[in-house]
Amino acid sequence: MFLGEYRHTLDAKGRLTVPARFRATLEPGLVITRGYEPCLVAYPLDEWNKLAAKVAQLPTSNLRARSYSRWVFASAYEATLDKMGRILVPSFLREYAAISEETVIVGVNTTLEIWSPDRWDTIMLSDAEDLAGILEQVSEMGI
Repeated sequence: MFLGEYRHTLDAKGRLTVPARFRATLEPGLVITRGYEPCLVAYPLDEWNKLAAKVAQLPTSNLRARSYSRWVFASAYEATLDKMGRILVPSFLREYAAISEETVIVGVNTTLEIWSPDRWDTIMLSDAEDLAGILEQVSEMGI
């Protein structure tokens, strides 16, 4: 399980140091892709494979299913940790998430999100302002 919020800096080559507590889970590899909000999502390989299997079951005759499949796979990048616990974040993904140097790495249970600090602060403020609405909706979902 990934938990917590960590602030890290990209190096000049676009490598990001993964928090030490997450490295063992990510040792077999990971996939980084665009998130639904303007952030990146890093999936451990086993979680990525679960998602890929579900997407493979969608009907290819359905336009929305094909669009979703493109969204998921077109921007996906397989990464591995180097000996220093870093991963390369490709420039096209950094551009999508508006990440230049500073990042916020957020543990979100089975995945990690990688945010620009400005976007992270903005979304957290927005979520805090709508907390009552969020709580109501997740309550309807059974939480």
